[in-house]
Amino acid sequence: MKTTKLNKFNNDSFNTGASFVKKALWFITNSLFFKSSLPFIWLKPILLKLYGAKVGKSVFIKPNVNIKYPWNLEIGDHTWIGENVWIDNLDKVKIGNNVCLSQGAMLLCGNHNYKKETFDLITGPIRIEDGAWICSKATVTQNVTCQSHSVLGVGSMANKDLDAYTVYSGVPAIAQRKRVIE
Repeated sequence: MKTTKLNKFNNDSFNTGASFVKKALWFITNSLFFKSSLPFIWLKPILLKLYGAKVGKSVFIKPNVNIKYPWNLEIGDHTWIGENVWIDNLDKVKIGNNVCLSQGAMLLCGNHNYKKETFDLITGPIRIEDGAWICSKATVTQNVTCQSHSVLGVGSMANKDLDAYTVYSGVPAIAQRKRVIE
């Protein structure tokens, strides 16, 4: 029976989309201004744009947020990103208008191929459409679209697309009911 051999892991084919210098500067900026407990709410959208993110108007990013690669990030207007959100965007992440990512939510664009002894990296994009709500401690994985006004409940995990105007919960998430906005 074969075993996993992490010493054979090779990530050389993965391209972050930025030079070593840009990645190093972002690491420092992310640590000082995003992962920090200090608010810097007004400054964060400006910094993201400097590193290549597309950021709409009235975007609020709370303290202790971790963003892997801003050049792979697009955020629409009037979007809220809560404390301790982790956007692990090894691939493109597109967040629409009026989206809420609550405290501790995770957007994970990468995983590993557990079937290969070399544990190869697998990446894919994430799209969160207008009006969607990713609740506290919920996780969205690669190649998932959370359609317009969908809701991913507290602590849930979306590994498949979420339908529009539908509330999901569980691990993996399953549809619970329709979302009706009054």
